[in-house]
Amino acid sequence: MAQNSTLRQDSRAPLRPVRVGSLKPEMTRRADGTTLVRCTDPLPAYPDKITLHLERWAREAPDRVYLAQRNTQGSEVSWRTLTYRDTFTQVRAIAQGLLDRDLSVERPVVILSGNDIEQALLSLACMMIGVPYAPISPGYSLLSTDFGKLRYVFDLLTPGLVYAGNATAFVRALDAVPDGVERVVPQPPAAANATPFAALATTVRGDAVDRAHAAVGPDTIAKFLFTSGSTGQPKGVINTQRMMCANQSMLQVGFGFLTDAPPVVVDWLPWSHTFGSNHNFNMVLTNGGSLYIDDGNPTPAGAPKTARNLREIAPTIYFNVPKGYEALLPHLRADRQLRENFFSRLKLLFYAGAGLNKAIADEYAALSAEVTGERILSVTSLGSTETAPASLLRTFESAMPDNMGVPMPGVELKLVPFEDKLEARLRGPHITPGYWRQDELTRGAFDDEGFYNLGDALKFVDPNDAGKGFLFDGRLAEDFKLATGTWVSVGPLRVGFIEHFTPLARDVVLAGINQDDITALIFPDVEACRALCNGLAADAPPAQVLVDPRVRDRFRALLMALAARSTGSSTRICRAILLETPASLDIGEATDKGSINQRAVLRHRAELVEDLYRAPRPAHVISIDD
Repeated sequence: MAQNSTLRQDSRAPLRPVRVGSLKPEMTRRADGTTLVRCTDPLPAYPDKITLHLERWAREAPDRVYLAQRNTQGSEVSWRTLTYRDTFTQVRAIAQGLLDRDLSVERPVVILSGNDIEQALLSLACMMIGVPYAPISPGYSLLSTDFGKLRYVFDLLTPGLVYAGNATAFVRALDAVPDGVERVVPQPPAAANATPFAALATTVRGDAVDRAHAAVGPDTIAKFLFTSGSTGQPKGVINTQRMMCANQSMLQVGFGFLTDAPPVVVDWLPWSHTFGSNHNFNMVLTNGGSLYIDDGNPTPAGAPKTARNLREIAPTIYFNVPKGYEALLPHLRADRQLRENFFSRLKLLFYAGAGLNKAIADEYAALSAEVTGERILSVTSLGSTETAPASLLRTFESAMPDNMGVPMPGVELKLVPFEDKLEARLRGPHITPGYWRQDELTRGAFDDEGFYNLGDALKFVDPNDAGKGFLFDGRLAEDFKLATGTWVSVGPLRVGFIEHFTPLARDVVLAGINQDDITALIFPDVEACRALCNGLAADAPPAQVLVDPRVRDRFRALLMALAARSTGSSTRICRAILLETPASLDIGEATDKGSINQRAVLRHRAELVEDLYRAPRPAHVISIDD
């Protein structure tokens, strides 16, 4: 125990050995200031369709668990599992059923519900025969009040079949499905006009499935993934077989250990987004691993479920967003059995979506060292739905959580000067050909050399050595100028703000375009704020919590401390308002991923922005000058 205590305080505990690639970039500088960066490592050959991996593992490891999902029937702790052999057999039977329905790129499959084995089988069956599918964020069905985005998706895709994993929860969304489109659910209520999922599978007749599979090629559309546009309407990103297969080949170079032993993954990240779908789901399939579908998520209700699953299943690589790592941490602290199992064979911690708070990363390192004597390498990547997703990858330790690493094999990075930043553009076999039935958006997404305009800014860790990586420098569309002409780099400032106000702030939107100083609209964590209010009723509404003097005084003190360490007007936030109402999905303030659309918030809450600059100052405005 004394030794473990020493290790807990010692950040110098050795890294657990893991075979990762040492990616070697090279640079070319143009006379116009543009810099091109590419990886000198060759991109290995890759198959022309992702389902060839399913065929391979059904043949080479038929009895290995491929998919597992917690069994919700009864009180016993158990997992429902499918082997590679069983999966391949069921996928072919469902594929025959889809062929019988004459589905196509003009009549694709739409999936409304969250991750489950049925969705996995359906999506694999679609890809086996070349029928695109579109997994839609459940938020469009469960959180929306008007189904505006969902109806927009239906109009854009013209689906031939819609699947939902729970007829009761999705009953209102299923009512929004256009007339004449087949609805499929696991077990429909007696009165429901829907097909049972089991009825999709039928006897494979002749070689129809094999012929359809043989016709699928690298340019066949595998799926449509939706990402929120700046106007609030979703964009249907075309995902081809080439994109997915090439990206997994790139990742095998970066994460060499994936080919040493089949990965074991416990994952909640939704398949309606590229991180959970193209990155994680495809990584398990490509490398013949086992995917345990986590029914948890980074919420007070979901984190205990994740902890329970990780207490039973030891992953070899773990994926999460920073909020997920933060939500899991109290459970790891409190439960030694969980710590021992979680870290027992873990080779890599992977985060994406935002920078991981250094204090959180340090505690994971300490907890791992306590129970294993080793730290686990923590890495990240940069990409988007349009890039399948990984383009830059960091496979080395860095004290800077926003170090995105370097381009992967086959990826070309172009850095174009824009004001005082470098705009990132990407080219490679993993890039989307465009947006489905949205030609104008497609034309605007690429430059005249065919590079995809990522919309992010990057900066060199060392301008003379690209191998040290690139730092995320914000979203260009979010940056603005103050009245003085000074540029405000919103991305880094927002990350620093949230870290400084943790756990009291969930997110923040910064204002100040053509104003003298920067101000903030804060989406608070109401429960964390409530903890400051000893004696306040446990069911006090958010409005009452947020006007409590103890809450306001704490935010004011933090705002003043943040301002005291600012370097000038471009980083000093002078006033703030605590928002009582959360960001709305229906009006585009929140994306289906839960992230904030800054421009939509500023537009829909324009009166509050005016209050931030009003004189005399309204009572609900918190100021560093008070």
